[in-house]
Amino acid sequence: MGAEGNQLGIVSKFKAIEYAKEATLDLVLVSEQSNPPVCKILDFGKLVYDQKRKQKNQKKHQIVQKLKELKFHLNTDEHDYQTKLKHALEFLEKGNKVKLAIVFRGREAAFKDNGFVLISRIIEDLANYGTPDGVPGMNGKTIIATLNPK
Repeated sequence: MGAEGNQLGIVSKFKAIEYAKEATLDLVLVSEQSNPPVCKILDFGKLVYDQKRKQKNQKKHQIVQKLKELKFHLNTDEHDYQTKLKHALEFLEKGNKVKLAIVFRGREAAFKDNGFVLISRIIEDLANYGTPDGVPGMNGKTIIATLNPK
């Protein structure tokens, strides 16, 4: 393709380089796989600048999903439980993932059955706002579950 956007047709490599030099522009290979290869005569610096600008603009309009973590303990009081539940609800409504963690301290790890009951209660209370990624699992002295917003 020529400098003004016109089609030059099938031209030898040397002739194409000559056209580019006449227009004081660059010869840019657009499609190497096609037969014959497709080239354009244009300002390469401007092309790179436009690509960077387009990429930056796409990144600006991209929605990033954040992961918010809430930690619970076995002996979390009902009021604290409700407060943390409200925070989880806000996070899910904003479109963030929520990581729920039941943390065991000391000998509390012996009561991990109670921890699984607690985490299933939390998931059940948030069922209208988020869906669990998978089954809650034990990781060291912590039970972890993640919720995706609906």
